[in-house]
Amino acid sequence: MNPDIIRERQNATFNPEILTNILDDSEEKTRRRREIESLVINDPDFQHEDLNFLSRSERYDAALKKSAQMILKIREHGISDPDEIYSYKRVARGIFQDPVGLHYVMFLPTLKSLGTVEQGKKWIPLAESFRVLGTYAQTEMGHGTHIRGLETTATYHPATQEFVLNSPTISSIKWWPGGLGKTSNHAVVLAQLYTQGKCYGLHAFITPIRCMKTHMPLPGVVVGDIGPKFGFDEVDNGYLKLENVRIPRENMLMKYAKVELDGTYVKPPSDKLTYGTMVFIRSMIVGESAQALSKSCTIAIRYSSVRHQSELRPGEPEPQILDYQTQQYKLFPLLATAYAFHFVGQYMKTTYLRITGDINEGDFSGMPELHALSAGLKAFTTWVANAGIEMCRMACGGHGYSRCSSLPDIYVTFTPTCTYEGENTVMMLQTARYLVKSYKQAWAGQQLNGIMSYLNEPQHTIQAQSVSSRPFVVNINDLASLVEAYKLRAAKLVETAAKGIQLELQHGKRNEDAWNNTSIDLVRASDAHCHYVVVKLFAAKLSEIGDTDVHSVISTLALLYALHGIAQNSGDFLQAGILSVPQLSQISQRLKGLLSEIRPNAVALVDAFDYRDEMLNSVLGRYDGNVYEHMFEWAKKSPLNQTEVHESFHKYLKPLRSKL
Repeated sequence: MNPDIIRERQNATFNPEILTNILDDSEEKTRRRREIESLVINDPDFQHEDLNFLSRSERYDAALKKSAQMILKIREHGISDPDEIYSYKRVARGIFQDPVGLHYVMFLPTLKSLGTVEQGKKWIPLAESFRVLGTYAQTEMGHGTHIRGLETTATYHPATQEFVLNSPTISSIKWWPGGLGKTSNHAVVLAQLYTQGKCYGLHAFITPIRCMKTHMPLPGVVVGDIGPKFGFDEVDNGYLKLENVRIPRENMLMKYAKVELDGTYVKPPSDKLTYGTMVFIRSMIVGESAQALSKSCTIAIRYSSVRHQSELRPGEPEPQILDYQTQQYKLFPLLATAYAFHFVGQYMKTTYLRITGDINEGDFSGMPELHALSAGLKAFTTWVANAGIEMCRMACGGHGYSRCSSLPDIYVTFTPTCTYEGENTVMMLQTARYLVKSYKQAWAGQQLNGIMSYLNEPQHTIQAQSVSSRPFVVNINDLASLVEAYKLRAAKLVETAAKGIQLELQHGKRNEDAWNNTSIDLVRASDAHCHYVVVKLFAAKLSEIGDTDVHSVISTLALLYALHGIAQNSGDFLQAGILSVPQLSQISQRLKGLLSEIRPNAVALVDAFDYRDEMLNSVLGRYDGNVYEHMFEWAKKSPLNQTEVHESFHKYLKPLRSKL
């Protein structure tokens, strides 16, 4: 064990184990999670070559082998609880990306959420036995986030009681679904429904794409892999072109919307029900943002505690780079953010389960807020986490660039979340629609409930104040006061965006143009709303923490998160008259003090995330801190080092000498 990292753990003011239990929700859940993680880590079937030294084809092969093993092992161990299954897969997927992933997270959930009882009885056993192996085919070459613009068609023919699916244009080819290229034999295809000569918009269809026996593409199906990407080398993201593919009427998922035998269309209770799977994934992505960022912080902070660099004082030994204030300013706000996102992820999971439970009981009233919240928080957390992972990589200097650090892999694996399941800017604009609608309702005197209730309050009309007038008084050391400040900022920016649209309309602009001309303000309003929600939920979590020492250190993190956010968005708070210029100077000084307060606990705080070395897969983030010895061992495994002289020398360099 590296002596620096031993000393870091000895200096901590709290017990990381207690905090780990809080993150897991209980001591028993921590125990069980570790038990499940050990099943994967200690299983010889999950030992493998370093994926960094394999070709893409080899990586896909190795990943598919592990996927098949994972499915069998979960059943072999009798793991049936959804959270425990997730824990098992999370560790296994830390070792490799899963080509079968969309079968679990999108195909099966869509069958369950949009299928009738009869469809469930037919398809779910087939999917759970993996005779039917599915993916979710929504995105097309020409359209992604704007799903109403998808071009794939499903036309109903009453004479044969079949839908005929087509890709009518080059841009309508399905593009990007994971597991489509080589793995899946079925897909839930989102297509424009045509019946009785009329288009009724997007609906979901269970579409066979490969023979269940031979795995060969079926007639009319053109399918394949889209090629190498920025990351996800193990996953066969694919394309799908449908040429007059016929499926029976019963293959349309008809829990809500229906097509009768004669072609009559039965409207669903809510148009948004078709997109329930996307809302589910967006809710999950919030938790994934916390995981990716917490892993990155663990690696960067552990490495920063054992890396010594330059001179702080002439003639003295090189200090740990974690002692530099600039390094603390890079990493500690990200550490606070990782904790904030973890608690928000827990909230989103609970909220999703509650509202979907209501939907199953026929109550659809919570859907608009869930849709808006999941879209906004998905965008907010992924943007922040994506930038944060890269900051952690740069904070590790040159060694962070090496794939042995795992940071490049975390980055390329996480980066797509900013785009898939809804491109982030578009997600923010979707949230903005809900915010503007809610603002108008509050302005008209309607009482709002839930997260949006803050727009009911008279403060939402707060006007920007002049320098000479007295600003809203904020106690920068009181978290409740800072939550109030974030609320006022969000209310002000929502008001600004709503009034901006109104002004455009008064100048004779059409609704669509008014919206586009105000879209920068709308995105800022959504961002402020999401920021307020995160700060509010982080502060609320403190009331659930009973241990005094843990409460103290998490309170410090929450205060750092809130004040750092104000410093990064100071113009908003100044413009709205929420803070004064002298207060911003005080915040700057307080931030420096908070960095010093967190410094003794930094390593313990990342230890509390409880990532085993096998899950981090990072030489720099090792628990024992012995970085350099293992970095050298890792480098020696490179295929280029298997011979002292590479054959290319004899093929190219040696002949070159004779010609010069």
